Amino acid sequence: MIRIAICDDEKYMSDHIRAMVSDFFHKKNREITILRFFCGEELLKYDGQIDILFLDIQMKEIDGMETARKLRTDKFRGFLIFITVLKEMVFQSFEVQAYDYLVKPVEKKQFEKTMERLYDSMQNASEESLLVQKGYESRIIFKDDIVFCEIIDRKIYLNLDSSEVIDYYERIENLEAKLDNHFFRCHRSYLINLKHLKGYKNGIAYMDNGSEIPVSRLRGKEFSSVVLQYMRNI
Repeated sequence: MIRIAICDDEKYMSDHIRAMVSDFFHKKNREITILRFFCGEELLKYDGQIDILFLDIQMKEIDGMETARKLRTDKFRGFLIFITVLKEMVFQSFEVQAYDYLVKPVEKKQFEKTMERLYDSMQNASEESLLVQKGYESRIIFKDDIVFCEIIDRKIYLNLDSSEVIDYYERIENLEAKLDNHFFRCHRSYLINLKHLKGYKNGIAYMDNGSEIPVSRLRGKEFSSVVLQYMRNI
């Protein structure tokens, strides 16, 4: 499921975007959830996942640009599309990694052109992200956000740098095949992200979130070699 948020203080524009979003993903046969917010303050209070955000720039109180800055500071990693009446505002959008902008009144042709590009980007994002399926729910997790993975009783636990832990059923061998060489299987029950490794001593890997992960004796020598090679490459 793709989680989409629309933040615009004009209800008719919010309704317009919601209708076009629903129509677009219905044609793609993709399941979505749409959340609506009518001010930046309301959006900033939301602590759930958002994959795509349509954000109006000109809003009362806190505007869309300031809202975007705060969201990115809080590690919002989703696709951001600005809605604006002023084309010149787009030059400020680079600092908050906006994917694109739509000029009001948003025409369907303009909207679909942007969404086709974004959809292709989402399809190609698999190299940087992991699609986690839990029951009927699916979620996109960026690999860099994973500190370490643990398996307990056939269940995978992804420990993220946000302190969130996501659990789902999968074989650790399958997960290992989906991850890149920044991850190392240091123990039969653990995969660690070398990007979050802080130190290693006496069979313990110290992660930057404070976790201490055991490194098995059989993998200790290989682990030291992998860490050295990783440090040379960064």
